[in-house]
Amino acid sequence: MAALSAWFWNERFWLPHNVTWADLADPAPGVEYPKAGHLLSALPLALGIFAVRIVFERCIAGPCASLLQIQTELSRRAQPNAVLEKVFTSITKSPDSRHLEGLSKQLDWDVRKVQRWFRQRRNQDKPSTRTKFCESMWRFTFYLCIFMYGIRFLWQSPWMWDTRHCWYNYPYQVLTSGLYYYYITELAFYWSLMFSQFTDIKRKDFLIMFVHHLATISLISFSYVNNMLRVGSLVMCVHDTSDFLLEAAKLANYAKYQRLCDFLFVVFSMIFFGTRLIIFPFWILNTTLFESWEIIGPYPSWWLFNSLLLVLQVLHIIWSYLIARIASKAIMRGKVRTNPLLFSGSDSELLEDFDVRGQQEWTFSLEEALLWIVESHCSQKQQFEVKTS
Repeated sequence: MAALSAWFWNERFWLPHNVTWADLADPAPGVEYPKAGHLLSALPLALGIFAVRIVFERCIAGPCASLLQIQTELSRRAQPNAVLEKVFTSITKSPDSRHLEGLSKQLDWDVRKVQRWFRQRRNQDKPSTRTKFCESMWRFTFYLCIFMYGIRFLWQSPWMWDTRHCWYNYPYQVLTSGLYYYYITELAFYWSLMFSQFTDIKRKDFLIMFVHHLATISLISFSYVNNMLRVGSLVMCVHDTSDFLLEAAKLANYAKYQRLCDFLFVVFSMIFFGTRLIIFPFWILNTTLFESWEIIGPYPSWWLFNSLLLVLQVLHIIWSYLIARIASKAIMRGKVRTNPLLFSGSDSELLEDFDVRGQQEWTFSLEEALLWIVESHCSQKQQFEVKTS
């Protein structure tokens, strides 16, 4: 075990040249550096956030949904059938014509009756508009609060205005209370999303989003342990900028305020393009790749950190392309709306269910969209539905 720990915490990987863990272990009085043990405090905080979410959805979001006359739809339940239920749970939720014909003969049912059963069974697992509204209202509230906190904190930070301060005196940069709370709260929120996946309605993208949340937690933890908190705080703030607007657009849609939904979607798209395609590459990547090279020089974890950020930028380009397609369709057709839920948008973040009336129906979410693309190539299953009018 000691050998494994020594291998994992290899100084030559984590730290710049001529810096050791011992150099960071005994700071001056009143000075503190990030330590891996600090990350453990995110776990009880995550449980607290999860509990707050439950209370929020029941006591605040629920009454708001009732005030807006958003009710729980009562979908028709499929009649109990052990054979079809086994196929649904263990083989496929959308059987092809060959499976339908086989089941039709086995049960002595009409093919259309079998199709109707699977459609009704799928509808049973879809969360209601009220459920989606409550979840989106919780995410909107958290994203807005954490964004406002991040802006307020960074506004007073020198590295907000001169990114070279992200690297001056690195890695001997003091951990301030504001930076600590910002990081641990973000980390705890994503841990709470991990917890909520096991209590929320089971979604078809459960495994995909579980991996996504785990990757996000790993990236936040990596930059904390490596004391890249200053540039990490900029990365988090850039990504928080558009999330609450997306959730606001979804709330407007669920409440059937279509003009407001369209307006918020346009604002979200503009800010997303600006932050992901301009600010992130020309501000964040510029400092992590070039200014840091000039001030501290490269080392193994520096290469890994920048590689992950470059991968993230590729994802930004893909997501921006998908959003642009939706926006262009909306402009041509005059309306952006949402369809019945296919992807659930499980707390990530995220643009879900936007489509254009009359030509094509898209199920789409930002992080989910890319992960879905990877999955669809592997499984060769189509999850974007195209409906011709």
